Amino acid sequence: MVLPGGAGALPYLTRGRSRAINAENRTGEKGRGGMAAGPLGGSRKGSPCLKDIKAGERVVLGEINGTGVIHHIWMTVDAKTTEGDCFVLRDLVLRMYWDGEEKPSVEVPLGDFFCCGFGKECLVNSELVTVVPARGLNAYFQMPFRKKALLTLENQHANAIPAFFYQIDYTLYDALPENTAYFHAQWRRQELTELGKDYVIADGIKGQGQYIGTYIALSTLQRYWWGEGEVKFYIDGDREYPTICGTGMEDYFGGSWSFAVQEAGKTVEQTYSTSFLGYPYYSRHDDLVWNPYHNDDCPPMRGFYRWHVMDPVFFEEDLKVTVQQIGVGHNGLFERQDDLASVAYWYQREPHGEFPKLLEKEKRWPR
Repeated sequence: MVLPGGAGALPYLTRGRSRAINAENRTGEKGRGGMAAGPLGGSRKGSPCLKDIKAGERVVLGEINGTGVIHHIWMTVDAKTTEGDCFVLRDLVLRMYWDGEEKPSVEVPLGDFFCCGFGKECLVNSELVTVVPARGLNAYFQMPFRKKALLTLENQHANAIPAFFYQIDYTLYDALPENTAYFHAQWRRQELTELGKDYVIADGIKGQGQYIGTYIALSTLQRYWWGEGEVKFYIDGDREYPTICGTGMEDYFGGSWSFAVQEAGKTVEQTYSTSFLGYPYYSRHDDLVWNPYHNDDCPPMRGFYRWHVMDPVFFEEDLKVTVQQIGVGHNGLFERQDDLASVAYWYQREPHGEFPKLLEKEKRWPR
C-alpha cells in the first residue's frame, strides 16, 4: 500500500477519500463544505472561523470516525486579546487523541507545537512545520488513526478568543499497514534548570517507535556562550550513558561557531530555517507589550528545531532524550542554569506512557 507524503509517491494511485474539516464543515462530511450563509448569501464565507471561544472552554476541532491519516493542519489566531493579555499562543492548548484513548497522545501549547515559543510567532520554512506571515501555522506531520481521531483546543487564556481559523486535511482509507505507528508530541518546561543536571526533553516513552523531532525555546539567564550542552538519546535500557551523544546544542541544530558573524566589532547571531533543522527565532526584546513606564528588555530568547527524518532515531523498548546546560567563557567550560521549554515529537505503537501534568498557564508564560 502506497500512502501520500512525498513527491515520489505522487504517480502511484492511492485508493483514498479526501476530506477536510474547518469551521464551515465541522464533521468533514462529503459534499457539505462551505454551506453556511453570510452577508454575501449562501455558501459565501458564512462561517470561516470559530467565534467567541470562552475562557476555560474546550472545543472539538475535529472528530473523525473511521480509518485514515491527517496530512496537513493549518491554524491562525490573534496573538493577544488586550495589551496585557498577550500570550495567546501559550494559553491555548492543542490535544489529539487516537482510537478512543482517554489520555492525549499530543498535548502542547498551540504556538510551541508549530515551533513558535515565547507566545510569539516567527517565520519557519521546514519540511514538517511551516509558519508564514502573519501567524499562518502549518504542520505536515502524518497522523494515522484506525478507528477515530479527536482534536481539541482548550482556551486557558484570561479572555474569550474572538476568532480561531483552522483546517484539518485528511484522507480516509479502507485499511492501514499493520506496522503503522501513532503520532505523539509532548511539551515540557523548566524555568530554572538544575546546576549540573541535564534538562529532560522526553522521558517515560515506552514501547516501539521512532523519535522524529525536537523543538527548544531557550531563555538564557547567564552571560557568555550557552550552547556547549550535549543532546543525549538513551535507547532501550541505557541508564548511565546514552547510545547517541552529540557535541553541543548548537551542533545538534546544525550550526557552528555560535551561529555568528562579526559586524563592526560585534558578534551577531544569524537565524536560519531549512528543511530539517533551524534557528528561526532570536530576540532580547518584548515586542508584545508597549508601556511608557518600562523598556522592552527581556532575557535573550532563542527558538530551534530539528527533524529526524533523514537521520531516524529508532527504539524498541524505551527512550529518554536530554540536553546538558553547559557554557564556555574565557575561563573554560562551566555548568549553567537557564530557562528551557521543549516539544518532543515521536511515533510509537500504543499504548503510550502517561504524560507529566501540563504546567498551569502562568508557569508557561515566557520571562
